[in-house]
Amino acid sequence: MTNTYSFPNGFWWGSATSATQIEGAAGEGGKGKNIWDYWYETESNRFFDHVGPETTSDFYHRYKEDIRRMKEIGHNTFRLSISWARLIPGGSGEINQEAVTFYNHVIDELLENDIEPFVNLFHFDMPLELQEKGGWENREVVEAYANYAGECFRLFGDRVTKWFTFNEPIVPVEGGYLYDFHYPNVVDAKRAFQVAYNTMVAHAKAVDVFRKHEVQDGQIGIILNLTPSYPRSNNPADLRASRIADLFFNRSFLDPAVLGEYPQELMDILHEHGHLPQTEPGDSELLRANTSDMLGVNYYQPRRVKAKENLPNPYGPFMPDWFFDIYEMPGRKMNPYRGWEIYEKGIYDIMINLKENYGNIPSFISENGMGVQDEERFIENGEIQDDYRIDFIREHLKWLHQAIEEGCNAKGYHLWSFMDNWSWMNAYKNRYGFFSVDLETKERTAKKSAYWFKSVSENNGF
Repeated sequence: MTNTYSFPNGFWWGSATSATQIEGAAGEGGKGKNIWDYWYETESNRFFDHVGPETTSDFYHRYKEDIRRMKEIGHNTFRLSISWARLIPGGSGEINQEAVTFYNHVIDELLENDIEPFVNLFHFDMPLELQEKGGWENREVVEAYANYAGECFRLFGDRVTKWFTFNEPIVPVEGGYLYDFHYPNVVDAKRAFQVAYNTMVAHAKAVDVFRKHEVQDGQIGIILNLTPSYPRSNNPADLRASRIADLFFNRSFLDPAVLGEYPQELMDILHEHGHLPQTEPGDSELLRANTSDMLGVNYYQPRRVKAKENLPNPYGPFMPDWFFDIYEMPGRKMNPYRGWEIYEKGIYDIMINLKENYGNIPSFISENGMGVQDEERFIENGEIQDDYRIDFIREHLKWLHQAIEEGCNAKGYHLWSFMDNWSWMNAYKNRYGFFSVDLETKERTAKKSAYWFKSVSENNGF
């Protein structure tokens, strides 16, 4: 077959996931508690169908068969995360040897199957004891994280060369400190900005530790959910709304991670409203000296905004949405099964922005995917016919290909996710995987998209 869309040699084809979402074994193998274990114990009603993180997709016991399946469908790379609470129960102190053994087995199994492990250090899963000390609000936790990162590089850096400090670090800020969809369910913008800032200090400290470790041929980066902010119109008020949304939700992490400094306009807004985070001497030098080698880009849907229709409540809490309203564009293409807009060109716009404004940093699509409820309704002859997912991936890949043709430094594409996994408060409500997971038996079954992806990977295009 001749490819219409061919990708560069060595392109990374694979998928991504995180520890809490697939490992299960939440109380096994010496693992400590994280905030999800605790929140589920205390408020299980907030989780879809009362399904919690204790068993999830049981990767802890089934990783060998799962990695074999990854190889079967053409993966040459796979992103996982290490559970801080599993490796260092309580977040600081003794290393849990059972966890070391488990992660060594997973890494070795991936390498034996010619799948390069991409390892992420933090994916929303703060150890409970550290959250009780204030989590990312507390600089002591930042130090504990830098120490944890160093242990990971020491233990696994002889085989893992692609490292990431955080996945979507803005999500715990939004969920935990602004909009009440993650523990600790605080609604306080001042504390939110402190958490965001300290997270970036933690990132820079981990990068610094990494460079001192001198991991052979190693690279370290961060994974950001970049969501282009599209204005309703070219009216100056709409343009300003989209620029400020971009400052809060993209550039607040992208600029310090890649350029080593914060956008002045964002600082000015926070200063004006008395919400600048507390800093410590040496922070700005630390951020400047420890920018990312590479960038993972998670993209699902665009953000469309317009100028505020009504002034914010002057007595209500300060929020980023004081500066814009969400705009529901007429005629937009929707995922009818999940309620999210599908806008494939967004992936191209992100890449062009990275090329033009961020030094064309080496990057890859670290997550992209389509969540669908009740996929059983699409079963024919025992297989989920997820043509909607194939279309979704294909159309995004066309735009990614276009960006590469125009000189963007994009190295790969990872689907979220390899198999249906537990998704925080939504649990298993929306399914994203190449493989479906039966929650009773934990049996995995390939969907139609798995075979399609295998052919794309084998042909390095389509």
